[in-house]
Amino acid sequence: MQSYCESLTEYQRLKTREVKIGDLLLGNPDGYQGHPIRVQTMTTTDTMDTIATVEQSIRCIEAGSELVRITAPSKNDAENLLQIKNELRKRGYHTPLVADIHFTPNAAEIAARIVEKVRVNPGNYVDKKKFQLIEYTDADYAEEIDRIRDRFTPLLKICKEYGTAMRIGTNHGSLSDRIMSRYGDTPMGMVESAMEFLRIARNESYHNIVLSMKSSNPQVMVHAYRLLVKTMFDEFGECYPLHLGVTEAGDGEDGRIKSAVGIGTLLEDGLGDTIRVSLTEDPELEIPVCKDLVKRYEVRGQKLEAGSQTSDLRPQTSDFSPPYDPFNYQRRESFEVGNIGAKHVPVVIADLSKIKKITYQHLQSVGYAYDETSDKWNISDAAADYVFTANQILDFALPGTLKVIVYPEAWTRAKDKTKYHPIFQDSGYADTQIKSDQINFVMVDCFSDAADSFAYFDQIANDPTVVICLSSTNKNAMQSVRRMYAELIARGIKNPMINITDSNWQTADEHLIHFATETGALFLEGMGDGICLGMTSESYKMQGTRDKAQGTWNTEQGTSVSGRTYADNLTIEQFINNTSFGILQATRTRISKTEYISCPSCGRTLFDLQETTAKIRSRTNHLKGLKIAIMGCIVNGPGEMADADFGYVGSGPGKITLYKGKEIIKRNVNSEVAVDELINLLKENEAWVEP
Repeated sequence: MQSYCESLTEYQRLKTREVKIGDLLLGNPDGYQGHPIRVQTMTTTDTMDTIATVEQSIRCIEAGSELVRITAPSKNDAENLLQIKNELRKRGYHTPLVADIHFTPNAAEIAARIVEKVRVNPGNYVDKKKFQLIEYTDADYAEEIDRIRDRFTPLLKICKEYGTAMRIGTNHGSLSDRIMSRYGDTPMGMVESAMEFLRIARNESYHNIVLSMKSSNPQVMVHAYRLLVKTMFDEFGECYPLHLGVTEAGDGEDGRIKSAVGIGTLLEDGLGDTIRVSLTEDPELEIPVCKDLVKRYEVRGQKLEAGSQTSDLRPQTSDFSPPYDPFNYQRRESFEVGNIGAKHVPVVIADLSKIKKITYQHLQSVGYAYDETSDKWNISDAAADYVFTANQILDFALPGTLKVIVYPEAWTRAKDKTKYHPIFQDSGYADTQIKSDQINFVMVDCFSDAADSFAYFDQIANDPTVVICLSSTNKNAMQSVRRMYAELIARGIKNPMINITDSNWQTADEHLIHFATETGALFLEGMGDGICLGMTSESYKMQGTRDKAQGTWNTEQGTSVSGRTYADNLTIEQFINNTSFGILQATRTRISKTEYISCPSCGRTLFDLQETTAKIRSRTNHLKGLKIAIMGCIVNGPGEMADADFGYVGSGPGKITLYKGKEIIKRNVNSEVAVDELINLLKENEAWVEP
């Protein structure tokens, strides 16, 4: 195993134990493809409302959900799972059900006798989170483990007796005080929280277990899963199946990007046996996103046919030991070229090259709106830093902060060489004598054989004017680019780098997931000083001509994705520009807008999450860099707010508790005025600016 996965250079599923959930098999016991990556979701209805829960479960199942999770916060809820299960079976639905348990071991023990799987949170199954700093001696710590063993073992015995599976699901925001005291709020703390429970289960010879390491921060989530795999392998010599998810991802494009960055990064490395995308939307809408993520690996993971001689699915280059720490974020060291590299935030390059005649109106799609009355440009927080126009020299005055990238011949025609910069293929840059003395962008293709990619690096490496643009057309494109970064680090090459990703998918959701997965994975590794996304010519043309009703782009009428309208994205260029900034936001490498940590709702939710999230977003979406958590109940807050600056948490029917960080500021606020009170709280803490 390569550090935390089977291979760092090709897609290969991690070998995991087989787990049986009712009649559904999960895992990868044969070490190659194994059972399919399963998709699942969670109901948002009141568990005591049997018919509502059954009907929502059916909608999820018919959308393609292979497991359905239902909250069981009390003994009564757990007991009612039998009525729900019986009604589903009566209607002909046999999809396995999962009981979601927090705080209540008694409810878990009831549910384990009824449903096919139970999920327990090791942070609160026995411990109650008090957010207190307590120093534990080794003896105190051991005593706590004994207490957990005494309370957890009865559930294990029931699961063994009834053939019930279990997920040990750690959440970043709900680590126990015991774990926090020894490991802090870290990925290692998340791992150890689950390992304590897993060791107890193994001592009881119970192995029908799935594990998860969820966080609303994709960076933390990815590192935790990697550490979990390494820890299991080092300690046991084997791994249990992984349930992947970014918790409280939010809604719309942001929720999808954040989920794809986290889940997709791990899937690229072959980690993950089942996934759930946590969106603040109806649960059946999560399933198409899950499917779009999983289908990327269905072809790549197929075994070679007998007698096959060639295939893109086999290793493209030998594996390697990364010259960076895959368990901790550290940005790759680079020098400064203009406003790119070193300590600058990653730049965004917008591709306008497919527009036949670029006018100043087109710049509105990438964050620049021209006001003819005042003769001034209004520049948004999500304004691209550069635009690529191929051979076009623009015939209007540019905004002061925007620069243009063109092909070398066009650059020679540009009058203002401070505004225009050339882009070369690596071979062309090596051969030419005509170069900019300021910035030269140089494209390098990451081939299967890393040596081929370095053919012209003697003329490029550490040139103080060169920004290298990396891309790959390989089947394992992200791995190929990452392999190139490793070579650059090893060779001491410190030019700033632009990550270029093109998409040949069809729907807007497919493009979104492709971009977020392949490019986001690199930024999570600390690799990249800029981003440039685009569509292949074939795909671009298709998006402009296909019918809106088919869930794809129509440049005449705006955009539509699987029945959802992206009203703010009126052009493909605007969609891609917003996606670029969304990826940088999700990877925490460039903050350009307010971040919302919003749970996906469930039967515990005490208010309309979708409506409230929309209301809070409409009032606060101009507060760049602020993180606001919107949680439906005490289970998902304050713990699950993780690193939010402020929190809005349901505390009872019609009642809201407001937080600053994890400190309660106002209790039992009437929900009718709670949003106004949240705004007042922001003002009191100097976190508010007028729109």
